[in-house]
Amino acid sequence: MSKIKVGDNVRYLNSVGGGVVKRVEGKLAYVDEDGFETPVLLTEIVAVGAQTSKAWNETKLREESRLAEAEAALEAAKKVPGKPEAKIDVAPQPVIETPGGDLLNITLGFEPNDIKRLSQSGFSAYLVNDSNYTLSYALSSRSDDDSLLHLRSAGTIEPNFEQHLFDLQVADLVKFERISLQVIAYKQHKDFKPVLPIEYCRKLDVTKFAKLHCFKSHRYFDGPVLACDIVKDGRTEQEPDYSLLANTPLKSSAKGLEKPSKPLSKPSSKPEVIVTDLHATELLDTTAGLSPADILNYQIDTFRKVMDSHLRIPGMKLIFIHGKGNGVLRNAINKELAHRYKQCEVSDASFAEYGFGATAVTIHKAK
Repeated sequence: MSKIKVGDNVRYLNSVGGGVVKRVEGKLAYVDEDGFETPVLLTEIVAVGAQTSKAWNETKLREESRLAEAEAALEAAKKVPGKPEAKIDVAPQPVIETPGGDLLNITLGFEPNDIKRLSQSGFSAYLVNDSNYTLSYALSSRSDDDSLLHLRSAGTIEPNFEQHLFDLQVADLVKFERISLQVIAYKQHKDFKPVLPIEYCRKLDVTKFAKLHCFKSHRYFDGPVLACDIVKDGRTEQEPDYSLLANTPLKSSAKGLEKPSKPLSKPSSKPEVIVTDLHATELLDTTAGLSPADILNYQIDTFRKVMDSHLRIPGMKLIFIHGKGNGVLRNAINKELAHRYKQCEVSDASFAEYGFGATAVTIHKAK
């Protein structure tokens, strides 16, 4: 959500309370509530305007006073012999509306668990409701049967609230090439202007989950996120692609997270030899926004995937083209081979076939 600063008036998202932020340390904010500082996770509070905060605090005091009176009446009733236990009629807490909140803003975002290791990181999916409306939603994606959808998350999101939907791993991303999000907006206990139901049917480019430059800052999130604005200022950002709901299989556009136009490994003229080009230009669409360390980590992760997928095939020969360069990638590969793959035979690949900068690995049966 938006950045919380010292001095902000905030309210708790999952409980009654709020106050003024006195200090922020890491992921915790220390909120002054009635003279006491309470540590609260930044993800559990939301900033409110000065006028909104004042109105909310007044509402809170009235509600606490009413509850105290009801509890006192209940205690008094318990002391009367033979009188049935009194019931407390607790009215729902009023929703504090924000200016401009009658225009829907809905965002679907994917936050990486480890931005520095995208090829191994898991992701957390969130749905943001920046409006004065309550949302009922259902998010589905492709199932194991390509012609069907599978419900991933469904529920209700309160006004001006961010909902965690689910966590997913890299291996699950291929199922999110096709998503369907359905949303109904309404207000509880209050008249409201009708809003048409929202249908968001799109095909996601899952290869973006492997590209650091695709994760950007966003007004609703603290860190880099891959975000899709479903509705912005009351207007749907993209028309739904209903062809994705047809009863036809969807062909996968990517194998894992590698560059879709070129396979990770390709057979050479000799079928028993697998050749893998580890140059960054072969593995990624672009290196924009990636540091040399990010690129090296991605190359090593790719090397491990190829090795691990062939370790059970004695006699298999693998060729890794890493280039001559300054020797950083070659040294990293040699270190991996010496520590993780000791059962393999290692040599320089044929210069006549692969030029300078290639390593040959022959898989032997583990002792």
